[in-house]
Amino acid sequence: MTIAQKIRVGVLRGGPSSEYEISLNTGSSVLNNLPEKYAPVDIFITKYGVWHVGGVAVEPEQALRRVDVVYNALHGEYGEDGKVQHTLEQFGIPFTGSPKFPSSVAMNKLTTKKFVEQQGVKIPLHIIIKRDEYNEGDIDELLKTMPRPLVIKPVSLGSSIGVTIADTTEEINSGLRNIFEMCEKAMVEEYIEGKEATCAVTDKFRDVPVYAFLPIEIIPAVDKKLFDYNAKYVDEKTRYICPGNFTREEKDELQRLAVLVHSTLSLRHYSRSDFIVSPRGIYFLEVNSLPCLTRQSLMSKSLDSIGSSLPHFLDHIITLAIDRK
Repeated sequence: MTIAQKIRVGVLRGGPSSEYEISLNTGSSVLNNLPEKYAPVDIFITKYGVWHVGGVAVEPEQALRRVDVVYNALHGEYGEDGKVQHTLEQFGIPFTGSPKFPSSVAMNKLTTKKFVEQQGVKIPLHIIIKRDEYNEGDIDELLKTMPRPLVIKPVSLGSSIGVTIADTTEEINSGLRNIFEMCEKAMVEEYIEGKEATCAVTDKFRDVPVYAFLPIEIIPAVDKKLFDYNAKYVDEKTRYICPGNFTREEKDELQRLAVLVHSTLSLRHYSRSDFIVSPRGIYFLEVNSLPCLTRQSLMSKSLDSIGSSLPHFLDHIITLAIDRK
């Protein structure tokens, strides 16, 4: 097949996001693992939102004219919250991942929880604190009904950025101050003791409408209680077991819930949901509508566990996008 006959895949990476570096890695992984029938086009977006092709700054429309389909390898703000999806939908270009509205819902932890709770899914107790209403002196009164320790997280950031576990008033206020430097709303939720699990799904795979991969058990280092940003991307002591040490009933329920979340939010192509398996049941934490796709990522581990590969998965996702499914 000549270059002219190949399908031109524009790979979006970088972007104005707190997950800029992670997106660069995912984008590189996609570019390096595309099957031969595709001609990759590296579309790099700076931290300031400027699009580049071949090292030259271009308008989004100019970049999109050069490709047949877009692989969205962005993460976090702009790439997962509906903004870049809005641009792609405006120009009518097929792209991988979820459309604008489901992306914006999935990026907002509060909205996501509301949607899935309506389906009978267990979620931790939580409250929202807004930056402009925050008063350090009122925090104990505000949280008096919340069991401690507490998990404090940004409402609309990914990759566990800014997430902390807090027990004392000082720790809670410190965690909130840190979050309010990044965004306007913080979620404070009860800490659920149990096994941390994640389960990825993908559409129309192996003749299944929404195919659930084997759940992965995540075991942070012994000195950590939380699978935070460092545990995900820095700390090499974090262990991943796939398939995880779950009972058959727990495995089946994790897969059912991951499919339910994906379908309830009308997500498209693939997603990955995070859970805690506790003696009180399985609790949903959040969903990632564009999981990381590096060789070491949880998505790659899921593919390995079922005997699939990243190039095969990329081909599957791109085919869905081209067929607008």
